[in-house]
Amino acid sequence: MSKISSILMMASVFFFALPAFAQGGEAASGGGLVVAAACLAMAIASGLCGLGQARATGSAAEALARNPAARPGIQFALILGLALIESLALYTLVIIFAKVK
Repeated sequence: MSKISSILMMASVFFFALPAFAQGGEAASGGGLVVAAACLAMAIASGLCGLGQARATGSAAEALARNPAARPGIQFALILGLALIESLALYTLVIIFAKVK
């Protein structure tokens, strides 16, 4: 995709979002936008967690195939890494519950 078409697509998204800011009442406070942003943040965090966990698990399986004697060290690093990766989604969920009412 060329750089110009990417810029034009981003500009069109911004122009289509402008009428949402022109509405009065409840929409003027941004209540719907906060929920939409929270959903987008959770989707991005979950997707990136899935990709990170897949890469970590694949790399650990490859490392075990190359050197089975290093299993305890690889297993410990894998479990620690997976816990840290999963914490990204949990922190995002906690922040969403704190912000969205």
